[in-house]
Amino acid sequence: MVAIVDYDAGNTKSVWKAFTHLGAEARLTREPEEILAAERVVLPGVGAFGDAMGKLSHFGLVDVLKEAAGSGKPFLGICLGEQLLFERSEESPGVAGLGIFKGECRRFTAKEGYKIPQIGWNSLHLQNDGRLFAGLSEGIFVYFVHSYYVHAEDRNIVKAICQYTDAADASIESANVFACQFHPEKSGAAGLQMLRNFLAI
Repeated sequence: MVAIVDYDAGNTKSVWKAFTHLGAEARLTREPEEILAAERVVLPGVGAFGDAMGKLSHFGLVDVLKEAAGSGKPFLGICLGEQLLFERSEESPGVAGLGIFKGECRRFTAKEGYKIPQIGWNSLHLQNDGRLFAGLSEGIFVYFVHSYYVHAEDRNIVKAICQYTDAADASIESANVFACQFHPEKSGAAGLQMLRNFLAI
């Protein structure tokens, strides 16, 4: 079973629909026991970093998610769910993230001709043989909605970069933990292939 963490801060329904479309048993849940018992865990997210961490704390899920990520089971963060895996964000000074990875989230640099947030399709530069991208080609286009982006301290975990006004770490992977800043559930056939790859891990 795929546990999709429902903490009132995510695009949970579209993520659930994508997994069920692929034939997976998926469940929206905020029950710690169900999350820890699941075969796979997905942490979606839309909104502000500080608000999301506040909701995870309110529902008693901070330590649960750290335990799930450390358990060895496949764990996937999507959009804000990628950012929450890191230590902090410029969006919410003083708010600690889950701290599963070292690094921070930065706001895109303002630049003439570019709108912030980045909304729409952009291409990925693949690197370091990310397992989410098996069967996919360099330069694939995926769908983004974000004003802040991850900058990981360990560059070896970065599996895809997206160039906007800055080079953003669009996907990371370390052991059983995967994450992407873009929305695979809204990225057409390529996005579904990534979710299919996640289910195969």
